[in-house]
Amino acid sequence: KMGTRLKVLRVFRDLHKTRRHVFKDDDRALTAARLKINDEFQKNKNETSEENIKEMLKMARAVETILRENVIQGEHVEQNKILLRPRESLLLDNVPYSDTPRNKTRP
Repeated sequence: KMGTRLKVLRVFRDLHKTRRHVFKDDDRALTAARLKINDEFQKNKNETSEENIKEMLKMARAVETILRENVIQGEHVEQNKILLRPRESLLLDNVPYSDTPRNKTRP
């Protein structure tokens, strides 16, 4: 039981850490994400089924990964112009897009 509690606290902490990193300097997004995270955990705080808790932890981890790996900040700088602010970690793993499929090389 204690191990489950620690896992829940860890994913809760990780979600908030990722939220602060992904939505840095965007007070509205930071607040909305904080409220959503807290609301979801609060809503399920009395869950006792280990199976349900395991599924919810899996979902929380997936959300954290999506936020960390797929969300890019954008800022309206002109009427029809948005400045993207990708984090360094997103740029490192970026693979150029290509319309044509790559030829797979066979040994």
